[in-house]
Amino acid sequence: MSGGAGSAGAGAGKRAAAANVVSIQKLTKSFRTGVTALADIDLEVAPREFVSLIGPSGCGKSTLLRIIGDLVGPSSGTVRVNGKTAHQARLDHDYGIVFQDPVLFDWRTVSKNVSLPLELLGWDRARRKERVAELLHLVELTGFESSRPWQLSGGMQQRVSIARALSFDPALLLMDEPFGALDEMTRERLNLELLGIWEKSASTIVFVTHSIPEAVFLSTRVVVMSARPGRISETIDVDLPHPRNAMTHEEPRFFELVTAVREALAAGHGRHGTRDAAGTTEER
Repeated sequence: MSGGAGSAGAGAGKRAAAANVVSIQKLTKSFRTGVTALADIDLEVAPREFVSLIGPSGCGKSTLLRIIGDLVGPSSGTVRVNGKTAHQARLDHDYGIVFQDPVLFDWRTVSKNVSLPLELLGWDRARRKERVAELLHLVELTGFESSRPWQLSGGMQQRVSIARALSFDPALLLMDEPFGALDEMTRERLNLELLGIWEKSASTIVFVTHSIPEAVFLSTRVVVMSARPGRISETIDVDLPHPRNAMTHEEPRFFELVTAVREALAAGHGRHGTRDAAGTTEER
């Protein structure tokens, strides 16, 4: 679903009706060491969805994200991004990616870090300046254009990284535990800011996290993965209304969904289905 409200059935209908941003079928990933990280992955992500991948350490969720981003190749199966191969989507700059480490260049200012992809794409200076100003306003960093990354807090650095990933207006934003290294208060604040950015930018987001509350708070849908080899054991549609705010964490429905995800993680080995807003599971 694209808005985060409604039942799983309604969300499934919307996903089927739209051209998917991500389409994965029968994906498997094995490494030369003999370890199979992912097995039989089927996943569809519609435009404007915010989908979180969650599962135990080593379940392959970051590997799955990297396969979508063409940073790692699958062993078998198909991956399509915007109707193209993942490789072609990367060449066409159809996605931006944000890692846990902001990976900023200390010798470049905030503006220069954000504008780097645009420079590589050959945008002229005036157009780059306008776009950078727009993005720094979006991530609430106006006034820090001339600062260096080392002068910023960890949370501010991550916002620069998000702005850079959004600079060329990608259809898809891939985020691999971007707030995992931050303290809890900063993390909660950036969750709120990320939701605001997502709502304003019209991007689709696939987000990897270890945090159940974070996954529920951010997502329109939570994809629960089993232990290695990682499989999708259950998907849970999140029917919390938008816009979400700090009080969302206090709502009874929030706690119900956190419990649903926790139970799905515990029982994920033996069940493959989609849980709707009422909490029932349809086997598939």
